[in-house]
Amino acid sequence: MYQFNENHYPQGMTQAMTRSFVSTVFLWMFAALGITAATAFLFGTNESLMSLLMEVTPQGGARVSTLGWIVTFAPFIIVLVMSARINKMSVQQTVLWYVVYSILMGMSLSFIFWAYTSASIFKTFIIAAGMFGVMAVVGYTTNTDLTKFGSFLFMALIGIIIATLVNFFMHSARLDYIISIVGVLIFTGLTAFDVQKIKQIGNAGINDGEIMSKITIHAALTLYLDFLNLFLYLLRFFGNSRD
Repeated sequence: MYQFNENHYPQGMTQAMTRSFVSTVFLWMFAALGITAATAFLFGTNESLMSLLMEVTPQGGARVSTLGWIVTFAPFIIVLVMSARINKMSVQQTVLWYVVYSILMGMSLSFIFWAYTSASIFKTFIIAAGMFGVMAVVGYTTNTDLTKFGSFLFMALIGIIIATLVNFFMHSARLDYIISIVGVLIFTGLTAFDVQKIKQIGNAGINDGEIMSKITIHAALTLYLDFLNLFLYLLRFFGNSRD
């Protein structure tokens, strides 16, 4: 998440202003999820659009097209760029990249409509939303400092990324199952941790409007990623294959 020096800003923002900041972060997150969901549904249920992301092989099968690979990996690059250059980007540039990211993620996620039934995708979305909502409330209301848990979760996240890369070559169903369980636990915990962090940022009392706007977008992106990853890991359990 965007880093700043709290000593540069006056202390003490009223509870109402803190709630307003957190609410704005969630509104930006919901906006991105809406864009992603609409884009994923549009591409996933339209064969003409889907043909841009997949192509027919000489053997009569299907494979990811060049554009499909681009929209798959481009969001990761955008996140890295936004994280590295957040201080140098204008508010308008930050919002633009945020919207572009949401659209590309939607195009990338359109593949799930070909892998799972629409009913199971919707069911999993509701389950993920419920879990995310509960943990967001926990993160906002708890008096427990979740910093130490956050450090552990980030280490676990690095571990699961490595395990996923290893399993890409091993194709182990058992390891994939373990990764899915751990993934759900990690992003459930990160939701509470990140919401608490966002609340603390609101309490810091940042008066610079431009800095606050960019922090808001970056915080929304953080929660967006928490929800999206939680949803995708849950989909491995609750998604019904079309095969």
